[in-house]
Amino acid sequence: MNFVEIKNISKSFGDHIIFDDVSLSIDQGQCVGFIGENGVGKSVLFKMIAGLVEADKGQIYVKDQLVGRNENFPTNIGFFVNQPSFVDIFDGFENLKLLAEIKNSIDDKKIRDTMIAVGLDPDNKTKFKSYSTGMKQKLAIAQAIMEDQDLVLLDEPFNALDTKSNLEIINVINKLKEEDKTIFLTSHQEEYLRKLCNEIYLVNDNKIKRIDNKI
Repeated sequence: MNFVEIKNISKSFGDHIIFDDVSLSIDQGQCVGFIGENGVGKSVLFKMIAGLVEADKGQIYVKDQLVGRNENFPTNIGFFVNQPSFVDIFDGFENLKLLAEIKNSIDDKKIRDTMIAVGLDPDNKTKFKSYSTGMKQKLAIAQAIMEDQDLVLLDEPFNALDTKSNLEIINVINKLKEEDKTIFLTSHQEEYLRKLCNEIYLVNDNKIKRIDNKI
């Protein structure tokens, strides 16, 4: 089953072409890695899949649902981005609980378990404004996965983390794979993609090309 279907998308910002007539099909349960230089469009691709950025041409479907800024916001996608935004005066658990209450989809135990999985202490009362960069990143990853989303988009999840923390995130991703989640990853640490991904794609020259996953 094509879980994510990208059909002939093109995207530009002014005169800067990001994608030119790109198509891609990804089956359910695949862990897919995207590599490429900074600025080639990896983050833009993820934002288009999440419905946050509109393609100029073409369509993107997730589970046969058309996504885009003019469509219903997809509820089955978890999206991690760098420089996450949370409430400064709340601690980590309070921030995740606030978000969970919007959908009323998970209980406190699920929030706590997810925080522990990414290496955060749910009983730590440190306010978000005092979090380190790595702690902020872990909290954002927890937010992206805590509601058992079918598709998880992790844009550079290993940045700003030490080796121990990276291993914790690798364990989280492996658990998602065991649960048959579809996972999209970007990372400049290509050795992690080699370990985790079924397929790897190079984003370059306005195109997306599958390459050997041994890189």
